[in-house]
Amino acid sequence: MGATLVQQVINPPKRTPFIGVLDRVLRHGRHIGAIAPARLTKTELLEQAVAATGLDDFGDPWFERPMDVLLDAVRGEARLNDAGTFAAEKQFHHVLRDRLYTQIWFDRHPEILARPIKNPVVIVGPMRSGTTRMHRLLAADRRFAHLRSFETISPVPRPGFEEVMVGKAADFRPKLASRIMKVARLANPRTLSIHPTGPYEPEEELGLLVASMWGMKHEAQWTVPTYARWCEGEDATPAYRHMANLLRLIGWSQQESSLRPWILKTPQHMLDLPALLNVFPDARVIFTHRDPRQVVGSAASLAWNQTIIYSDHADPDRVGREWLRKTELMISRMMRARRDMAPDRVIDVRYEDMDRDWRGTMTRVYRFLGLDMAPAVGGMENYIERSRALKRTPHRYSLDEFGLREEEVLDRLGAYIRSYDVPMEGAGDVPSSAFGNMR
Repeated sequence: MGATLVQQVINPPKRTPFIGVLDRVLRHGRHIGAIAPARLTKTELLEQAVAATGLDDFGDPWFERPMDVLLDAVRGEARLNDAGTFAAEKQFHHVLRDRLYTQIWFDRHPEILARPIKNPVVIVGPMRSGTTRMHRLLAADRRFAHLRSFETISPVPRPGFEEVMVGKAADFRPKLASRIMKVARLANPRTLSIHPTGPYEPEEELGLLVASMWGMKHEAQWTVPTYARWCEGEDATPAYRHMANLLRLIGWSQQESSLRPWILKTPQHMLDLPALLNVFPDARVIFTHRDPRQVVGSAASLAWNQTIIYSDHADPDRVGREWLRKTELMISRMMRARRDMAPDRVIDVRYEDMDRDWRGTMTRVYRFLGLDMAPAVGGMENYIERSRALKRTPHRYSLDEFGLREEEVLDRLGAYIRSYDVPMEGAGDVPSSAFGNMR
């Protein structure tokens, strides 16, 4: 499961030629007037979504506050290239259009908002600390409900989805997700080794927070420090309320029993535990822990590999500094929020324990959840085999390539290591794992 934390100075990877070609084509097209310039103001984006759908109800207007800050940061700090501005406009349009469609479903089917979300199991940990493998192992158990990747990309069904529900039409969203993933691999094939997935793979709910213009997804793809600091000072409860309503909509569209608890996970919860627990007060929380050198190095690599797609001015040292700061903040907020959580609602899982003995570790998790693990073992074993096929190339990274030193990381995150007895992984080791290096 472990990635290689290479201990010599190396240069961070470059983006693929595909992005350079696309950027030149877009720049030339805009120069000659064949392609319209990107419209990245709130007024234009809202008007564009209204014109495309014929709808005008975006739901709770709270999302406009983070949207204002994000757009200011995108225009003033991100230094996007032409491919970047094109992708940004498409992303904003997708989110806004989905918000308009969301209200259609709530108006037509008020029973959606009445669906209970009882006792969700929420996996919380720093980026790259094993949250994905825990999520996908639990998602293999049919006693839980989970999002699929196409649903976090496009959580909202289009009008006419009733035809899909009765088998008279096909849902376009998996095909759309497959196309988006193919483009993402062309833009940067390393995405497959960093976070392997497919349209139907279990996936985190980060896209449901993006629906409110909220979350670290924006920080991992664009250099937007003003937006990051603003979000860190705000109460995320409105974004989590909207996320919960989207879960209700997705459960309804899946024709899923509301009796099955949801399995949720995204590192964003490390920052927003009070908001999460405001909205899901009966949540049971699995905290994952890993050597912070690996966490910081892998998080910086993930962000770098996305940022270089959208900007010609990405600075690896700046990326490293930001994700060290962000990781430290995530951990400190998590540690503070846990003081108010009932001990019987939380369990800690170490990355290395899962590597060494996944069955024993999952048995402990199931004991915490009050469930017999035996019915789930077959599905978990199938997931492990599938993950080997998904994960073909190890994700390799180092602290050095992002201008960071091990000593600084260990010094700043020493309290975390001591508090949760986090084992330190050996330098340069590639721990053996049945999971194919999943995160």
